[in-house]
Amino acid sequence: MFKRVEVEVGGKIISLETGKVAKQADAAVIMQTGGTVVLVTVVAGKENKPELGFLPLTIEYQERMAAVGRIPGNYFRREIGRPSDQEVLTCRIIDRPLRPLFAEGYFSETQIIATVLSADQQNDPDILALNGASCALSLSDIPFGGPIAGGRVGYVDGAYILNPTKTELAQSRMDMIVACTSEAVTMVEGKADTMSEDEILDAIFFVFDQVQPLIDMQIDLQGSIGRKKRAVEPVPVNEELLAKVKEIAADGMAAVITTADKMERGSAYDELKKTVIAKLDTEGENSKEIGTLLSGYKKKSMRAKIVDEAVRLDGRSFDQVRPISTEVKYLPQTHGSALFTRGETQALVTATLGSQRDSQRVETLQGELNNRFMVHYNFPPFCVGEARFLRGPSRRDIGHGTLALRGLSAVLPDEEDFPYSIRVVSDIMESNGSSSMATVCGGSMAMMDAGVPLKAPVSGIAMGLIKEGEKVVILSDILGDEDHLGDMDFKIVGTEEGITALQMDIKIDGVGRDIMARALAQAKDGRVHILAEMAKGIEGSRNDVAEHAPKYFSHKINVDKIRDIIGPGGKIIKEMSAHYDATIEVDDAGLVKMFTKDGSNADALMKKIQEMTATAEVGKVYKGIVKTIKDFGAFVEILPGTDGLVHISELANERVAKVSDVVKEGDELEVKVLEVDSRGRIRLSRKALL
Repeated sequence: MFKRVEVEVGGKIISLETGKVAKQADAAVIMQTGGTVVLVTVVAGKENKPELGFLPLTIEYQERMAAVGRIPGNYFRREIGRPSDQEVLTCRIIDRPLRPLFAEGYFSETQIIATVLSADQQNDPDILALNGASCALSLSDIPFGGPIAGGRVGYVDGAYILNPTKTELAQSRMDMIVACTSEAVTMVEGKADTMSEDEILDAIFFVFDQVQPLIDMQIDLQGSIGRKKRAVEPVPVNEELLAKVKEIAADGMAAVITTADKMERGSAYDELKKTVIAKLDTEGENSKEIGTLLSGYKKKSMRAKIVDEAVRLDGRSFDQVRPISTEVKYLPQTHGSALFTRGETQALVTATLGSQRDSQRVETLQGELNNRFMVHYNFPPFCVGEARFLRGPSRRDIGHGTLALRGLSAVLPDEEDFPYSIRVVSDIMESNGSSSMATVCGGSMAMMDAGVPLKAPVSGIAMGLIKEGEKVVILSDILGDEDHLGDMDFKIVGTEEGITALQMDIKIDGVGRDIMARALAQAKDGRVHILAEMAKGIEGSRNDVAEHAPKYFSHKINVDKIRDIIGPGGKIIKEMSAHYDATIEVDDAGLVKMFTKDGSNADALMKKIQEMTATAEVGKVYKGIVKTIKDFGAFVEILPGTDGLVHISELANERVAKVSDVVKEGDELEVKVLEVDSRGRIRLSRKALL
């Protein structure tokens, strides 16, 4: 059945259309704002597969270059198979608020595909994709516990703006996406320009209030044209077997959940699991079920220990941060490096400086972008004691790297003051929770070690939540197991003055303002504590870039001289780059930027550039070379490529019969500039110096 509805949200009209295209999908909707149009489809397998033990949900988001009237710039002239970082990040934004809301016991293979069909380059398609995914699920027969709605919030001239345009976003101090149900917030992702906890909290619930009409619209549609939901039942628990598992495992589990060391705790649990299975699985047929029951028992035991006894797995108090150690200049040949260790999580982070040519060029719907700042996060298998194939960066790796990039971007120096490209690479050496926040801390220290003049050091902390009925516990600096057994993973990045980035995921229906306010306040204390520990390794940025970093020099020239530096086909600039082992860049305004590995080469290159681009100044004395002899005078090269005429009457105090009586071609001659006329002709004098 074809249906089209419109709703006004934040002063803009969002339209939804269904029943016209992709009719063989379980549900398909087209969302539109302005000239931006996104198609979202959802399809689920007909067979429920509880034996999988997890929901096989995949989210795909695709940006089509035809949406902005462009042909892709790659060799194949088509969208390549691997999604861009932006597409990956949008997939994560859609996935995270939806996944916790599927019915318990639903295990059918489910795929959501969002495709950008048209983009006006002002209204972001990612918000339409998020809302479209919720609406498609709501209209389908898939047992989804939504709907949800999402919006982007900006902050311009002291006011919050819902779903700001690209133009407004360029002036905004905030770029944050919030997803929520009708009752609570379910996901937060974004960055801010060192804003306070209260400002962030107000922004989150500004979105919550503003997007409620989108939820009402979905509820109305579901009631009028939505399909009847599939009936699924939670996997029944074998209570008799569970009781036996608890009886056998009780003493061993008490020891497991009080073992502080991660690897020892894991080994103790593995041994306990073997013991329980050996005693209960005499027929060798239900070891998987026993393992599932034991895992659930472990989770409940850990949560009860924290909530009822106020004891964490490693014995810390709820607001206590694990011990921190730091070291900079850990690697001798890198531009900057830092080894950041917090408990059993460790990141080895490097910072590398390059020229503008080293910036990352990315083709997007907005055109080609040049990113001068890059953060790359690597999670090798050895960091968690595993052996598996090394692949390219996962969606998780890209998400963690982007969170660190957002948090650190707010404190970077302006490009005019520090024109280097900067690449930060975080290799996780050991992981037991919050490796992305270790990347932030190590990245801040590595850049300061490299001599990047940061506006302020940055740290990050991951907060957890355990909610049992009316009992609520907020945990600072969560362990991996606390993340797994808990209800929230809330990462907050910032300086001592305010927040620069944040990311929140939850496993329950949502969190309210009170819990979020408590988490932000507790996180600030932890963030400031971590900054103090980081200061023991390095207090601030070094006064100069690192010894091995390229040295930067700049020189402003007349735009008419640009061609003298470039040369035909770039010949001259290429030769100079090779001779001085340098990267030379010239912009249209005549600013010459030079990056050299060697300081002495830099001085020589600067002198060469100055000579090549200098212009003759009236009254100044030059030592030149006689290039050509004429009857009426001699042409003298006073600057590279710049000749002037010494008239025969200006060669000597006495009368000169022949020019060659005084000078010959190739002679070195000291002359004074008498005049530079409107056509650039230079009149010189030797006589004025006699």
